[in-house]
Amino acid sequence: MVLDPGRGSVERAAGRGTPRNERPEIATREVPRNGLRTPHSRPQSSSAFSRSKAALSSRGIVSPEAEVTRTMGLDVQNLTLSEVKRSVGLEVKRSTKPASRKTPESEVKKPPGSEVKKPSSSAVKRFSGSEVKRSSGRSPGPPSRSLTSPVFNGRGGWMRRSESTCAMNGVAGGERGGMRPATSLPHIARGSQPGASSGGGGKTCLLVALRPTNIDQEREAFFRAGFNYEPQFEYGEQQATNVLEKYREGSSQFLTQAVRIMHCVLRKYGSYESFEVATGGNVLPKCQVWASVRKYLQKEGCVGEVVVRLSEELLSQAVMMVKSCRPTLTINLAGARQHWLEGMLRHEIGTHYIRGVNNNRQPWSNAAGRKQFGLKPANPTEEGLASLHSVLFRRNPFLWRAALLYYTVYHAGHMSFSQLFSDIGQFVQDPAVRWEYCVRAKRGQTDTSRPGCFSKDQVYLDGILRILRHRRNIDFKMLACLGKVSYEDVEHLRKFAVLAQTRIPHFMKDQQRYLEQLDHIVSANELNDEELCQLIPE
Repeated sequence: MVLDPGRGSVERAAGRGTPRNERPEIATREVPRNGLRTPHSRPQSSSAFSRSKAALSSRGIVSPEAEVTRTMGLDVQNLTLSEVKRSVGLEVKRSTKPASRKTPESEVKKPPGSEVKKPSSSAVKRFSGSEVKRSSGRSPGPPSRSLTSPVFNGRGGWMRRSESTCAMNGVAGGERGGMRPATSLPHIARGSQPGASSGGGGKTCLLVALRPTNIDQEREAFFRAGFNYEPQFEYGEQQATNVLEKYREGSSQFLTQAVRIMHCVLRKYGSYESFEVATGGNVLPKCQVWASVRKYLQKEGCVGEVVVRLSEELLSQAVMMVKSCRPTLTINLAGARQHWLEGMLRHEIGTHYIRGVNNNRQPWSNAAGRKQFGLKPANPTEEGLASLHSVLFRRNPFLWRAALLYYTVYHAGHMSFSQLFSDIGQFVQDPAVRWEYCVRAKRGQTDTSRPGCFSKDQVYLDGILRILRHRRNIDFKMLACLGKVSYEDVEHLRKFAVLAQTRIPHFMKDQQRYLEQLDHIVSANELNDEELCQLIPE
């Protein structure tokens, strides 16, 4: 560390200078300094210095020499100036440039013997006759901030963000970046998030657990065989048979609407790839993903509450869950496109997270409460509402992804992996994209040569169409405030709701504009109210 304790302090310690503000008999005069007039001691003769030192001793005031001798075990009067400097452990310099960094401890000049101790901070203050100050210039500042690496972490500290993890911190108490303690965050019951397992804290997210461990090897074998190979998947954890059994049957109820939505997109853009580029934009680098997430969290007023992770392991676009007592959003980097990212954040944070926070305030926040009030399952309302929010405010809000997932799942129940891969080629040309859709539909299976599906992905289009069917009768603000409930239970629960401190997503506050956007989604996807009423009767 390079310090400047004030001109003449070391000389005073060696008996060559005059300590200030300690000798009442010294005449002073005022000298202008930076526009101010401050007392300045006149030089003394050696005899005057000796008399003043004796006067101080008689009054019980310890001289600087004695203090240093007592603290460090040194005879200051018999030391040269350079020896005093080395004993104190300071390299006194007149810096002409602002200090840009702290000098490492290893670079500080020290006395030859390790037995010499450093003085205490109070001793240094008394030794110099004033507070020890840094060298002239600005105090060392933090390194220039990069969105890809450093994140401010507390007062005066910097940490390097990992490549895959970032805590979205906020402003609190005047300092940037202080992560809020978990005990101060809105509580979300573990396992209540979509995609989260229903077990304890050690359980893996369902969407991660259903990802085959040998997916890269099987993908390579499939592509090397010219798409005529049936992958044999392996899984790291024993699959929950009750979950797989629940989602083993696909539905064809909305298959016609799914095909029509995809044909509508192909007529306008020619191919899925053109649609993706025109409406999604470029895949964002990590630094822009961090910036976009932070900006969105500010809109929802939940900065510092959500931990965000970037991953290349998810089969879905993103997943919101609770990990280590913190709400955690994991984003698939491959799907983080310029014009689609905010829609994904409306899906995960504006819908799943906010409804989860509101749900915890309600008397039906646990299984016993849901049973007591006779609630219907949260899905398909939960995922349908979130999927609508994904395309909200787009110029062309096509429900392509929900439609293709619905179609792929249904046909996976009647085809092998390679047959399914070939079939969806009429909608998607890119083999890599087709592979991902087929893996999603076949996840949970070991031998993919057999017909079979994991039908959970049909919940998106199912929920979308049901909500659009009843959009003129649903109180959407109340639906958000009530938490994880079906739109069918809103009126029943209204009189029991705890509305204090509940949150409403920022994009839902203008109800008229919100309903206009839902009408736009209906017309853009060539749906109509008459058809929806026939498909979904009262």
